[in-house]
Amino acid sequence: MLFEVWAPEAQRVTLALDGHEHPMARDPARTGWWHRTAPAAEGARYGFALDGGPVLPDPRSRRLPDGPDGLSAVVDPDRFVWRTDRPWAPLAGAVLYELHIGTFTREGTFDAAAGRLPHLAELGITHVELMPVCPFPGTHGWGYDGVAPWAVHEPYGGPAGLVRFVDAAHAAGLGVVLDVVHNHLGPSGNHLPAFGPYFTDTHHTPWGAAVNLDAPGSDEVRAYLTGSALAWLRDYRLDGLRLDAVHALADTRPKHFLAELSGAVDALAARLGRPLFLIAESDLGDPATTAPREARGQGLHAQWNDDFHHALHTALTGESQGYYADFAADPAHALAKTLAGGFFHDGGVSSFRGRRHGRPLDPASPAHRLLGYAQTHDQIGNRAVGDRLSARLSPGLLACAAALVLCGPFTPMLFMGEEWGARTPWQYFTDHPDPDLAEAVRTGRRREFAAHGWAAEDVPDPQDPATRERSCLDWTEPTREPHRALLEWHRTLIALRRATPGLTAGPLSDTDVTVTGDLVTVVRRGGLCVAVNPTGGPAEVPLGGPDGGPPEVLAAWRPVELSVTGGARSLRLPAESAAVLRG
Repeated sequence: MLFEVWAPEAQRVTLALDGHEHPMARDPARTGWWHRTAPAAEGARYGFALDGGPVLPDPRSRRLPDGPDGLSAVVDPDRFVWRTDRPWAPLAGAVLYELHIGTFTREGTFDAAAGRLPHLAELGITHVELMPVCPFPGTHGWGYDGVAPWAVHEPYGGPAGLVRFVDAAHAAGLGVVLDVVHNHLGPSGNHLPAFGPYFTDTHHTPWGAAVNLDAPGSDEVRAYLTGSALAWLRDYRLDGLRLDAVHALADTRPKHFLAELSGAVDALAARLGRPLFLIAESDLGDPATTAPREARGQGLHAQWNDDFHHALHTALTGESQGYYADFAADPAHALAKTLAGGFFHDGGVSSFRGRRHGRPLDPASPAHRLLGYAQTHDQIGNRAVGDRLSARLSPGLLACAAALVLCGPFTPMLFMGEEWGARTPWQYFTDHPDPDLAEAVRTGRRREFAAHGWAAEDVPDPQDPATRERSCLDWTEPTREPHRALLEWHRTLIALRRATPGLTAGPLSDTDVTVTGDLVTVVRRGGLCVAVNPTGGPAEVPLGGPDGGPPEVLAAWRPVELSVTGGARSLRLPAESAAVLRG
């Protein structure tokens, strides 16, 4: 077996393999690379020692059985056993479901999560979006402090567990998307700096020194991250990747790393003969993220639309703190603009940022390239107590949110448990073995929210195992009301979406939106009319001229009344309810 490692500053590199040491040789064809061939069985433990230093895990390790500070284990992806070969699903027409392996079930494993996949298939989900599964210190955590971008967290089930999960998902007709983090690594167990200039002080991020995408040595760092992305898609048969916080990728090179990555993914898709896609999380409000590379864009296939989330959240909750302030000044305008046009600011002034922000999207842009959602792990978990919308909204208002997300113009995404209005919070939790780091995280979290008026004792301790336990879904809820009714509502809306091609195709300009001052909202797209009344009383919703008589009610949260009076059609919509009509 060939062992390789990039260590450009080392004078001597030794392969430690199953208790034996093997000197490595410089690769004459690749500057900074070392190699050695040695017999190794599946699962053999190994690492690299630089200049007589301690043995460290392989930066490209596929498995870390003892955690980020332990030795690597040999994994041969060609030995993965696959039982399912399914038609591959593209992003257009998808309904995504964001899922955290560690709290989707109390067991917190791939195998336990796979046991719940029939629920998602019956719901009508097309793709499961897994939060990060790379190794991090301890057992439980969100995964955004991962330190080994090529490996799989062992407590979840390791590489074999991920293979079983993806295989089971594909057998159930579900695609799998993985959330990957390229903008930083976690604070504990990160051994990359010992090997080479993976980070640079040229730029600084909220996590410290930036990943080196443009300083000396950055060619190999970019190749390292691109290689990791391609390995997930190729070796684990994933359908796509979600790229965390791409606005934090500092890169001044003429060809941005994201354009380089999207080109490599498109080339892999062509070689494999199946669709692959990249979804960006971006705070920039920039259409260049998804613009074609030929048009000097980055060529990603979609991006999260936080502006739509913020407008919807503000309209339903009335919250106005932090970044919600931009949307609370005129919530009707904000909701109408984000539903019809994608981004809210479009180069306008953001009061939260104190400056102009964003650029307008081309109305001809495919609407499915934006993801729309009412809740995500960020928007729930980064609140002081991790409270979901269900903690403060009635079932009727949750039904209103679902109608706009699932029958709106964007590719919809649900956060796990949202489909039944889960009452379990989703809180920030960690499991750092280092007591100093654990205390720093605990203190920092409480200090952060104290600045917003929260008492320290009310902010959950991230290190307390009970914080993770509270965040696990309660799978008995869907059998009880009002959860059962909300679940059926989500099933109905997803079925309508899948049966209506006009909802899942076409440009942004195909959407017509009207929002009144009291936030009664009418969205027309694909031959359907979605009417939402979030007010405390009934609303008369005008539907235009007769044109064939009363429209057909396809779904309604509560019974509605249709009328045609004097040639004008209208819908009487009860308080806190929504309806979907054809015609």
